[in-house]
Amino acid sequence: MRHLIDPMDLTVQEIDELLELADDIIENKEKYSKVCDGKKLATLFFEPSTRTRLSFEAAMMELGGNVLGFSSSDSSSSAKGESVSDTVKVVSCYADIIAMRHPKEGAPFLASLKSDSPIINAGDGGHNHPTQTLTDLLTIHREKKRLGNITIGFCGDLKFGRTVHSLVKALSRYENVNYIMISPQELEIPQYLVEEVFEKENITYQQVRTIDEVIEQLDVLYMTRVQKERFFNEADYVRLKDTYILDMPKLKNAKEDLSILHPLPRVNEIAVEVDDDPRACYFRQALYGKYVRMALIMKMLGIEKPQ
Repeated sequence: MRHLIDPMDLTVQEIDELLELADDIIENKEKYSKVCDGKKLATLFFEPSTRTRLSFEAAMMELGGNVLGFSSSDSSSSAKGESVSDTVKVVSCYADIIAMRHPKEGAPFLASLKSDSPIINAGDGGHNHPTQTLTDLLTIHREKKRLGNITIGFCGDLKFGRTVHSLVKALSRYENVNYIMISPQELEIPQYLVEEVFEKENITYQQVRTIDEVIEQLDVLYMTRVQKERFFNEADYVRLKDTYILDMPKLKNAKEDLSILHPLPRVNEIAVEVDDDPRACYFRQALYGKYVRMALIMKMLGIEKPQ
């Protein structure tokens, strides 16, 4: 039995196989409509979520399976003081596979030690979000037709953004990926990631302060929100916040085939006017998340690709 706690739990070959399966699901949806008949997915979401939870549920339903679970800790026995381990042990008696989100880092890993069913980490604090990483990889793969030989810019909150951390690690295993990190000093990528990924793998990266100075170099731009609550001083936030809002003037010098990604939810870091630009991929990205989760559920349940 395999669990998926960290995106690095998957080999490059396994990721490539998942993306290939997701591609086939996109092209041949009907053929997959009953492959999980009789199977049940439990969604244990100890903190609120819209896209991730509904994406998992839609994925299982479109595979012909069923869904049970809860969408907040208030509606589970954890509100009575039950431990995560006990909750998962019980739920694994009812479900064939579990998708779990928890505000505490490491909680899905601890749950995996007690579960009798495969656990998929659907996000644990600021730590990991492996299915968002798979979503991002599928999006880049579908939009660029490759995962290597790209220049990718990460913009916004690079210090606390778990989606950024996971994707940086995952892309580090592909050849010739150039990283440009765009953030205020307060929200630069953490030093541990610099050491674990860039320095350990001898990967070069740039740290810059504005989108404008690098936009023409980028094949992919991964936007995240600059969060007011991350600043010690409101004056610094007010001074910097507009620097990290992507609008049409900032795209003036961008490549015609630039792919703009965002894990969502968006607040104001991408102007609504950008939505109609063909380079905006973030709503397609949300759709790709459903397909890659369909592929992942199949793989983790050992279900073969239908002929």
